[in-house]
Amino acid sequence: MTPSERHARPSLGASYAATRRRTSVWQSLKADALRWQSHPEDAEVLARLNDGLSELRRVESYWAYPGKHVVERLAGLVADEDPEALATLTSLVVRMLVSGAYRVFSEDTEDQGLSPESAQGLVPDLVLDERPYFEVLVVDDLPPREEDRLRERMIALRSEGDPFVYDLVIVPSFEDALIAALLNPQLQSVVIRYGFRLASRHSLGLAERALARFDQGELDAVEIGPALGQAIARLRPNLDLFLVSDAAVEDIALQHRRTFRRIFFRQEDLLELHLSITKGVQARYCTPFFSALKSYSQRPTGVFHALPIARGKSVSRSYWIRDLEELFGESLLLAETSATTGGLDSLLQPHGSLREAQALAARAFGTRQTFFVTNGTSTANKIVLQAIARPGDIVLAARDCHMSHHYAFVLSGVEPLYMDPYPIQRFGFYGGVPLAVIKRHLLELKARGQLDRARVLLLTNCTFDGIVYNPLRVMEEVLAIQPDMTFVWDEAWFAFARFTPITRRRTAMQAAADLRERLASPDYRARHAEWRARFDADPEPERWYGPLLADPDRAKVRVYATHSTHKTLTSLRQGSMIHVSDDLFESDVEQSFHQAYLTHTSSSANYPILASLDIGRRQVELEGYEMVQHAIELALILRQQVNSNPGLKRHFDLLTPEDLIPSEHRTSAFSAYALAGTDWEAMDRAWEDDEFCLDPTRLTLAVGRTGMTGDAFKSLLIDQHDIQVNKTSLNTVLFMTHIGTTRGALAHLISSLANIADELDDHAAVQGAPRAALRSAAARRLTGELLPLPDFSAFHPRFCGGSGAPGREGDIRAAFFAANLSENVRHLRLDGTIEAELDAGRVVVSAGFVTPYPPGFPVLVTGQVVSREILAFLKSIDIEIHGYDPEVGLRVFTPEALGQ
Repeated sequence: MTPSERHARPSLGASYAATRRRTSVWQSLKADALRWQSHPEDAEVLARLNDGLSELRRVESYWAYPGKHVVERLAGLVADEDPEALATLTSLVVRMLVSGAYRVFSEDTEDQGLSPESAQGLVPDLVLDERPYFEVLVVDDLPPREEDRLRERMIALRSEGDPFVYDLVIVPSFEDALIAALLNPQLQSVVIRYGFRLASRHSLGLAERALARFDQGELDAVEIGPALGQAIARLRPNLDLFLVSDAAVEDIALQHRRTFRRIFFRQEDLLELHLSITKGVQARYCTPFFSALKSYSQRPTGVFHALPIARGKSVSRSYWIRDLEELFGESLLLAETSATTGGLDSLLQPHGSLREAQALAARAFGTRQTFFVTNGTSTANKIVLQAIARPGDIVLAARDCHMSHHYAFVLSGVEPLYMDPYPIQRFGFYGGVPLAVIKRHLLELKARGQLDRARVLLLTNCTFDGIVYNPLRVMEEVLAIQPDMTFVWDEAWFAFARFTPITRRRTAMQAAADLRERLASPDYRARHAEWRARFDADPEPERWYGPLLADPDRAKVRVYATHSTHKTLTSLRQGSMIHVSDDLFESDVEQSFHQAYLTHTSSSANYPILASLDIGRRQVELEGYEMVQHAIELALILRQQVNSNPGLKRHFDLLTPEDLIPSEHRTSAFSAYALAGTDWEAMDRAWEDDEFCLDPTRLTLAVGRTGMTGDAFKSLLIDQHDIQVNKTSLNTVLFMTHIGTTRGALAHLISSLANIADELDDHAAVQGAPRAALRSAAARRLTGELLPLPDFSAFHPRFCGGSGAPGREGDIRAAFFAANLSENVRHLRLDGTIEAELDAGRVVVSAGFVTPYPPGFPVLVTGQVVSREILAFLKSIDIEIHGYDPEVGLRVFTPEALGQ
């Protein structure tokens, strides 16, 4: 198929827009059907009905419900000129689709007049069942009669004892299968047969690019099935894949056993296929620890152990605190126990249900090992650093990393080398650390003979404000300089990213798997040899700042990621995970990791948190794709509403990739997200190639034109509109969408922003000149150039290993404990006293962590020299500075403590 032929096909758009478009077309069809019922002579309405049905014929070929058969039946009613039946059945379908009643039958459905009888012939019986419903994709180019026969035979295998029910979606081509995998979140299993073609009659950019990875001319009848399995696994790795082949399945099984759950020869027993499909879904549905705790909570247990609140006894017998049970419910109290037997397990030494639950989480997140943490990612970060680093090691870290990392440096005795991210000056916060900056620090260490001490690179992915690194590129190029580097990616805000293909490639664990595969490839080895020859022949030092390739014989893939699961996925607060993909974990790290885990983990682990992590894992494996796609869709809707509404646009801006990422880090030139008008191919290129991307679910609203600071706007939203925001800067507020965000909540936010905009306009129309001047001045101050964000200065020589000179890396542990001695500390106010010290030629060194809000991370760490730039920045902050007491001043070291 030529590019022009491909371009001429009807486009389904991007998956985010296409799924929303599907619902919109169905709702329009319902409205037109009702109009046709009232005005059967209206030719314009009839034309719209036919156009809508034509579009739905394309889209519904990728869903079992309503599916193409329902569309054809509706088209038949139009052809038969039966507007009353069309209106009735279209209304039924839309109600079932929008409410989700087709997935789980409920009494509410009958209340709406959607009884099983009224659905006869239109809605399959299975949707009127309380068991979880899913759809199975079958890839085979079958005549319509054979499609119907296959579906009937598979559905006939269902029994009352099955834990789930499913229906079939049958598509005829490789590309149609990719489109279905992208568009249909109800899919849980894929059966790839052996009689399908390559190209589709429809187009979807992401599917076309997935198809382009394969040399279509070399895909013969034997290879096409496994190739499709690999492509689908790349898009949605949590699906169960089955292959039905007429080739030598024994050979295929050996070569592709990791891609397919099971391989069948020709049309073997369909019952085995049915049972395999059910078993595969059951494996993901299984929740070992959650189920064990649920079962334990229902046992009539006598408690002669610690924990009076166990089973709620100290509450239910009380006359004064029964409102605790009213707030939390009986079930939560019944689940409170200190037992580690009876099906339960010990988090410190798991051997039963918790061990199984962590293994299932590792599978879900694509890792080699996963460990649950019940007191947040702050603890997870400390565990990881203590496990992998030794005192005196140099850890390269973004200076805006989370506070837990700074304290981990103190505890582990490493020497942090703080790297400066690029500043986002207009809005008062930072982006990411450019790769060129990371390379520069490594090359400086190499020049000083200190490269072997650089053991860990620690970066936040994504940042609080949504800046996402390119982990694969960063790790590959860093390993070209220091092949022994271990990577720690703080993905506290990025746990959701695993479950949609656009963002997955930027996760630490996917990048680790991709890098490991790349280093093992003969093609990469040959490419590295050619590159190395050119590199060694180039005498220019600048060659290090071009693309670098890691040596496949020397580089080891050693990657850790920490997730605040509770921030973006289902978990009780403080539920976190540590994910490990380390080639040397078992040989070099496992014992030290276990000791670090014991050091920081409570022996009284919170069982409800652990159970929520377990069942939250079930959720993302079975519906994570659907829910994350929906969260991204809601974010795109909000962007579109703000950017397209004149009243909102007059006062607010939702910041774009162009606003937050300098052009030199966006080679794709992708500039903005929007539900309508987004260049989806450019977006995909950006996530594939750019140095930094913007997480679409992180929504930074610039409010400077209102004359209000971010903090004031935050107070307005919570006090008057009951809207909670994520964070603020001087002139922005940050919203986020996630799997718990609803369309109703989004509508409330949009309405509230519109009401605030209207109130601002109303006030502007009646306020006098003095107040107008004040507001205008405030807006100019908040939208003009803010005071430059300061770079990291240096550690004082006292904390630089006796080098005698200030250094970028320092012994923060020594500084921390020196600051604990009162005779080493004095206080200086931000009233000119510190400037006087600097003018007199004296060095002022911080004796604590000083964290202004914004930007929300330490601009001074213990042992760091106070520069004039940092001092000016601190004096400009009029909100809050943690670590600074305005009554007594800034904690700094005495000259004597510094050896002055």
